[in-house]
Amino acid sequence: MTSPASPQPATTPGGSTPATPANPATPATAPARLSGAVWLALAVVYVVWGSTYLAIRIAVETMPSFFSAAARFLTAGLLLVGYLLVRQGPAGLRVSGRQLASAALVGLLLLTGGNGLVVLGETSVPSGLAALLVAAVPLWMVVLTAFGGGERPKRAELAGVLLGLVGLGVLSAPAIGGSVKPLGVVLIICATLAWAAGSFASKKIPMPGNVLAASAYQMLAGGLCNVLIGLARGEQHGLDLGAVSGRSWLALGYLVLFGSLLAFTAYAWLLQSAPLTLVATYAYVNPVVAVLLGWLILAEPLTGPTLAGGSIVVVGVCLVVSVSRRPGSRRSGSPSKSKGDVRA
Repeated sequence: MTSPASPQPATTPGGSTPATPANPATPATAPARLSGAVWLALAVVYVVWGSTYLAIRIAVETMPSFFSAAARFLTAGLLLVGYLLVRQGPAGLRVSGRQLASAALVGLLLLTGGNGLVVLGETSVPSGLAALLVAAVPLWMVVLTAFGGGERPKRAELAGVLLGLVGLGVLSAPAIGGSVKPLGVVLIICATLAWAAGSFASKKIPMPGNVLAASAYQMLAGGLCNVLIGLARGEQHGLDLGAVSGRSWLALGYLVLFGSLLAFTAYAWLLQSAPLTLVATYAYVNPVVAVLLGWLILAEPLTGPTLAGGSIVVVGVCLVVSVSRRPGSRRSGSPSKSKGDVRA
């Protein structure tokens, strides 16, 4: 995400104010102050988002797909709005029209196209397999950076992308054999494209400087769009809240408090404060957490294609990210560059 010309101090997920971005005139101190917060936010995204695949799978056992996603993000967004009004007053939510439109666009790409399609796909795809498919996000980021950012990918990055695509093919093999519904796999792969596009766009368009306000607007936009899609799909017909299981309600509560308020805000702050390729590393940590939790709690099978395809995808992503983070790489960037690139 980019910041406005006169940004207000952004707030971290824990409520503290992070260090301001490095100034070209004083490069020695700001990155050191920022690094601890970056790694803490990454740890939150690594672990919490890895567990959300399990929570989504449990929520959609007795809840409609897009309505459950809408309830998650609308609740989290309204809670964030309330928090900002109490702590900062109306000024905390004040943004320009361009910033509001940008936040809404990113919210639609991330939370409707990305998360919404994952939720729908997980009605027929095991949570561990869904997480492994989502690990392809950094691969799409390389492609988007090459075409949209005008940066020519290195050979090793192209090799990583090709290797990841091979892994996706191996992961999708069970769908061809009939053990997993092909449509669910296709939906999740489309979700990875939407999520990568939203993450990429957030670095190129003018976003609100207050990361909590940006997250709130993104969640509200994505949640409202999920409601509309749910209505268009007819999810309201036969909806009986009394028939929703207690564990589905608990899963939804976990998704609101931890998956959205904590982890999504941490991710939004990382997009604003860290290199995109470093942020993308969550995509190969989340699957490990998701596969283990799915196996331990839901007894999801660890099949040969799942383990093999997942390993190939993770290796491909590791290759892409390791190349992109080498010193001198244009994609590795610096926190000050990503925050200080003013487009408002």
